[in-house]
Amino acid sequence: MSATAHPVRRRVYQVLEHPSSADRVSRVVEAALIALILLSVAAVALETVPALFLRYRAEFRSFDLFVTLIFTLEYVARVWVAAEDRPHLPAWQARLRYMCSPMAIIDLIAILPFYLTLLMPLDFQLLRVLRLLRIYKLTRYSPALSVLMAVIKEEAATLFAAFSILTILLIFAAAGAYLVEHEAQPEAFGSVPAAMWWSMVTLTTVGYGDVTPITPLGRVFGGAITILGVGMAALPAGIIASGLADHLHRRRDLLREEFRCALEDGQIDLGEGRKIEKLRRELGISRQIARSIHQDVRRKQFQRAQCTCPRCGYEFQQTEDDE
Repeated sequence: MSATAHPVRRRVYQVLEHPSSADRVSRVVEAALIALILLSVAAVALETVPALFLRYRAEFRSFDLFVTLIFTLEYVARVWVAAEDRPHLPAWQARLRYMCSPMAIIDLIAILPFYLTLLMPLDFQLLRVLRLLRIYKLTRYSPALSVLMAVIKEEAATLFAAFSILTILLIFAAAGAYLVEHEAQPEAFGSVPAAMWWSMVTLTTVGYGDVTPITPLGRVFGGAITILGVGMAALPAGIIASGLADHLHRRRDLLREEFRCALEDGQIDLGEGRKIEKLRRELGISRQIARSIHQDVRRKQFQRAQCTCPRCGYEFQQTEDDE
């Protein structure tokens, strides 16, 4: 059945999955869900304070029940409207694909601990901490977090290679520290696994100082590992920074291309403006940057028009002398 046959489902889909700044209901629902996520995480953190939990135990339980019910309704609603996102697929298949998506799994984890405590006797402390994962629900409402998650997904292979190298260096550093220090400090470097603590804090340049080499050869080896760790610890950060820059450039190029197509006739009509605004929000680009891209596209199109013959349409190449 087509999506147009479900006006209510379509409306819920627009409110939950594609909120618009011009839609008051979308703004209210989005703001309420964000506030509820933050309050829920704050409540879970405060529950770990014994004095507060013992004094307001009933209030904490009631609030958790309320939050779980809201998040359950949200999860069910998102699964229900998933058919609108893939109208070419059967409804059950579209919903199953959504349920297997990362954001849907995060939504499920946000409500699962509450229902697990009702079904089976589990460690309540562990489930209480698991509820802190609700903070990841903010990824849906934060363009910055969405960009970061997308970059990590794109650079997963490169990051895996970098962490593989770090793991090899970790084992090598632990083995070396064991060889040169195990006789002098058997309690700290008595085995390779025990020496891994020192190699971890050294390679990551944390350097707690609770375990340090004391022999001359051990200090020379430790200094070499420290110097090596300065570059290796920065490797994953460099990969993410480079991937983030490339990702942002691609997003701006998409918006620039949309502006270029809309300005083919010299102006942007209402429909094109709404389409551009929707794309801008989806890409997480600020209005200031979008305005700058718009001005740049208009300037280039004006320069191209100035270098085009009005009779035959031939585009003259502008040289540096002409400028």
